Amino acid sequence: MQNHSAGAGQNSKGAGAERSRRVMFYSHDTFGLGHLRRSRALASALTASHPGTSAIILTGSPIAGRFTFPEKVDHVRLPGVSKLPDGSYISQTLGLDIDDTTALRSGLIQTAVEQYDPDLLIVDKEPTGFRGELLPTLQWLERRGTTRCVLGLRDVLDEATVLRAEWKRKGAVEATERFYDEIWVYGPRTFYDPTEGLPLSDAARERIHWTGYLRREVTDEADIPEEPYVLITPGGGGDGRTMVDLVIAAYEADPELSPKAVLVYGPFLSGEVREAFDDRVEKLNGRVTAVGFDARIEALFAGAQGVVCMGGYNTFCEVLSFDQRAVIVPRTVPRLEQWIRASRAEELGLVRMLDESRDGMTPGAMIDAIRGLPSQARPSEAGADGLLDGLEVVVRRAEALVSGT
Repeated sequence: MQNHSAGAGQNSKGAGAERSRRVMFYSHDTFGLGHLRRSRALASALTASHPGTSAIILTGSPIAGRFTFPEKVDHVRLPGVSKLPDGSYISQTLGLDIDDTTALRSGLIQTAVEQYDPDLLIVDKEPTGFRGELLPTLQWLERRGTTRCVLGLRDVLDEATVLRAEWKRKGAVEATERFYDEIWVYGPRTFYDPTEGLPLSDAARERIHWTGYLRREVTDEADIPEEPYVLITPGGGGDGRTMVDLVIAAYEADPELSPKAVLVYGPFLSGEVREAFDDRVEKLNGRVTAVGFDARIEALFAGAQGVVCMGGYNTFCEVLSFDQRAVIVPRTVPRLEQWIRASRAEELGLVRMLDESRDGMTPGAMIDAIRGLPSQARPSEAGADGLLDGLEVVVRRAEALVSGT
């Protein structure tokens, strides 16, 4: 863990001078939307809570530019990488091998940190960054001693044995112990412990703060259908093919299935797969409508009669925030994260899960799930309102860290 002193920070950053508070987020974003969307929500809350605070998000997301950001939040796009089916990575566009791409990203990260000189660095999920790219910057910050560092973790990472092996391979436990002043878990302790099974020291565990889930709100107005609808969303869509296929098949199999469905594919469900889905949707004569991507999906959540979704963190936050009756169809590969989250949420009465081994992944099972949405309890009836304090807790913790109180 870094050793900070108020004097060192004041001398470096200009004692007595007016200086904006600066927060930097690192979001490796090799796949999907989750890391970027979580960082964006946190940056919005922190800049809104303290006059003069600004934030920069370092992100590898290829679609970062398609989001709107608050006035005092900006982003720096790192060269993107793609994960292959065998688990290896390649550069998305540059034609560099993965080692050269990682070195380029690492240099850009360090330059951005040195120039922006943040008071607080919040790292999403990966203690050492993608393929260790964050380590040189963390070592530089440790020597300098003026920036507080936080590791932010989802409520669920993966099953304990798999996570333990992954963190050992990456040197993540050692990095967490050495470089991070606090660990923020973006969920309630009563829901799940993502660090269970990790060999963290007692001292590191004392630095864990459980924030609760991050509440979402409608920030950008969007046109929503006037007729009742069920929202269908696989999140980013990169792994949503099975769920989308099942929903379309349900509407094909049952001409009376209602209400109508609004399907948001997500930006990573594209190409021939999406074209085939579009052909099937067109034949349903308006009972299902589909769009590729909507950065203002919060408005669609708020107006829906119910939701069919996958079990990603951000989607789950939206289900709770908008008190939506939801059927979650979790993926089980390459991680069990979504299945763990969905099964625990079902156990607590927050959602219904469509589980392949228990319910079967058939059109009939999906028809029953959609028809059952109106009779489901809303998350608030199971106490969800008490789980959504995450942004308020993050604001308090950030204030305490930066001000030294």
